[in-house]
Amino acid sequence: MSNIIVLVKQVPDTNARIVLSGDRVDLSAVKKVMSPYDEFAVETALQHRESNGGEVTAITVGDAGADKVLKDAKAIGVDHIVRIDCSESLDSNALQTVLASVVKSMDASVVYCGKSAADTGAGSTGPGLAERLGWASVSNSISVSFGDQLSVVTPSAGGNARYNVPLPAVVSCDKGDMKVRKPNVKGIMQAKRAKVDVQTVDAPASTVSVVSHSMPPAKPAGKSYEGGAAAAEVAQLLRDEANVI
Repeated sequence: MSNIIVLVKQVPDTNARIVLSGDRVDLSAVKKVMSPYDEFAVETALQHRESNGGEVTAITVGDAGADKVLKDAKAIGVDHIVRIDCSESLDSNALQTVLASVVKSMDASVVYCGKSAADTGAGSTGPGLAERLGWASVSNSISVSFGDQLSVVTPSAGGNARYNVPLPAVVSCDKGDMKVRKPNVKGIMQAKRAKVDVQTVDAPASTVSVVSHSMPPAKPAGKSYEGGAAAAEVAQLLRDEANVI
């Protein structure tokens, strides 16, 4: 039986208004949601189960507050939910090391994850995890066909590329044309009763930390020009400042 793993992360709602408190982002009033690209990873994992059989386990890293993202994955249809207990912020190296330790213990054949998290946009988890596991890796997947190996489609210049990927493998998922399934009432009720398997793993010390946050500089006010007499000045600005002519 195939063990399929999908990684999910709880992030601030991408539609929320972000404000600063001092030199840090204030998330106290911001709703937490599953990182959008992780939704496509969950959908791909469920399609893999439907095609080849097996069970899907969703894994996240965080404190008890992160259980919600696991319950969301359970409501959609995953079989098991696991939280690696950690209240501190981990850099990419520490996070990938912790995940690799747990994945190795689960006898999995494939790991799906989003191509990047909505809060950091780093996009390093999939490739970094594959490196630590010694597995094949492919990023930006928009479609997967399942068999003894995976057939993965990714965007490329002027079209798409298809790769045959041997298992075990880590696949980082993009959106493409995929439609993700939504939880039904039965799934939501099952998720409420589901028990989270909490595991503790020794994490290496993080070597990278966030020093401060700051808002991007305000855009300068636009300029308006009227009348034919301004045409020469506008043309010069388009050439010298905007570099469009």
